[in-house]
Amino acid sequence: MRTLAPFLKNYKKESILAPFFKFLEVVFDLLVPVVIARIIDVGIARDDRGFIIQNFLILILMAAAGLTVSITAQYFAAKASVGFSTELRQAVYDHVQGLSYTELDRLGTDTLITRLTDDINQVQNGLNMGLRLLLRSPFIVIGSMVMAFTINVRCALIFAAAIPVLFLVVFVIMYLSIPLFGRVQGKLDAVTGLTRENLTGVRVIRAFCREKEAVEEFDQSNLALTKLNEFVGRLSALLNPVTYVLINIATVILINNAGLQVSLGNMQQGEVVALYNYMAQMIVELIKLASLIITLNKSAACAGRVADILKVDSTMEFAGSSSGDSTGSRSVEFQNVTFSYQGTGAPSLTDISFSVKRGETVGIIGGTGSGKSTLVNLIARFYDATSGEILLDGENIKNYSRRALRDKIGVVPQRAALFKGNIRDNMKWGREDATDEEIWSALTTAQAREIVEGKPGQLDFALEQNGKNLSGGQRQRLTIARALVKNPEILILDDSASALDFATDAALRKALAGLGGQVTTFLVSQRAASIRQADQILVLDDGALCGLGTHDTLIRSCSTYREIYFSQFPEERNRYENGEKISGRQDGTPVISGKEVLS
Repeated sequence: MRTLAPFLKNYKKESILAPFFKFLEVVFDLLVPVVIARIIDVGIARDDRGFIIQNFLILILMAAAGLTVSITAQYFAAKASVGFSTELRQAVYDHVQGLSYTELDRLGTDTLITRLTDDINQVQNGLNMGLRLLLRSPFIVIGSMVMAFTINVRCALIFAAAIPVLFLVVFVIMYLSIPLFGRVQGKLDAVTGLTRENLTGVRVIRAFCREKEAVEEFDQSNLALTKLNEFVGRLSALLNPVTYVLINIATVILINNAGLQVSLGNMQQGEVVALYNYMAQMIVELIKLASLIITLNKSAACAGRVADILKVDSTMEFAGSSSGDSTGSRSVEFQNVTFSYQGTGAPSLTDISFSVKRGETVGIIGGTGSGKSTLVNLIARFYDATSGEILLDGENIKNYSRRALRDKIGVVPQRAALFKGNIRDNMKWGREDATDEEIWSALTTAQAREIVEGKPGQLDFALEQNGKNLSGGQRQRLTIARALVKNPEILILDDSASALDFATDAALRKALAGLGGQVTTFLVSQRAASIRQADQILVLDDGALCGLGTHDTLIRSCSTYREIYFSQFPEERNRYENGEKISGRQDGTPVISGKEVLS
């Protein structure tokens, strides 16, 4: 909780007033047995009805005052806990947004969701209960002992002996259960991850008739969580009966000693009743404390998990400011760049060097896992290179501020991601001041205009979460349009046309080629036809740059490129081996000796 304490700074007053008013409530509760003792020893003993009524009215006033301060304490505790959790949740969310892909890969989406939701809710509940009840129970227990000493020292020694034993039991159970509650939340992460995976992949599960296996896997994970919860629950449940037995043993001893004191004339009957009431108050409070400690144990475990997220520092630091000037002829340059994902043995990219002039179109092709997406992720600085330098407009990208770097780059990821809201709002992610005319222009270039025109409300058409009410190809075209609205200097299309048909893909590339000479475009694709007209093509094989040049150059000099190309155009292999020249049109259709060959 020490790491999270700063989030209470705006609620210091409420955090002090809540236990203070609870203390006032305790004072009223501790005075009740004294008044009852006076009613018995004075009012009833003397048959003084006026005295009895007077003290009864005092009890009513004390009850009303106690209720008032209790409600006030609840108000301040609720205000502090809700405000604290709000600021904490926002801080964790902001912190996560600042982490690099490296940290996000290591932490995992499932645990982040659990910690942002369930864990913070548990911390909020624990803080609320703690401000209201954590100090009340010790106040009552210690106060009961103090009040017992004012009545009879001999009997009060029973309180003094019982209280340390009770607190020892509480401490031992807390010490054992807090780490277990942390393990419970870890199991909850696993169940959350499995649930998320099964729900998002439900169509695949059904397509392969794997419903039974998915249910069994979930049952096993859920059963493991249940068993651990039951074990921790049984351990925590010991607190209640153990404290109850101890306090009742103390009560029996108290009544026995108090009865002897009354027989000897050293105590009055009302004082015995008062001592019993104090012991009864301790019983009630310790039962409450047992339940509270279970809540606080969960809260403490969850607070530690949330604090762990805040302690994760991003391995990526951005400059405070940079000029971001677009000068020089070279737009992007890699100098002996090597990159390894955290926790992996072999590097994903090895000694990559190339340079791209402003306005060029660069195709990137290679087998699955060759490092194509990794390479373009380094350009946008989603990851930092392990070694080597990446230059943007002649300046190391590490010298750019986050805003200056990302303003230059428009990225269309492999997996099209749209957000709940209308199309216009999604298009304005890159530029909030974009006009409808600019949006329509970007949609036209991305071959998405007819999609939007065919929807009710057009730009006001409401998209469901992740654009689920669109097809895969429609989502891809809208994400391309979103990047184009930004007017980036560098456009990265990471296999973002994989769901498009050949005709639409060709029309898209033709439209992108007409954007002008100032936009540097990186096309990652598995289709040779999609990148064959690029100014230069990067061929990756197992993280190494095994080919660099135009299509005509690579078809002659790069065996990896030839294998990829001929695997997609097998009819061209014989003609190539016979020495016929293979070139191409702007739309990517291969041409052999002047004759068109439809791909």
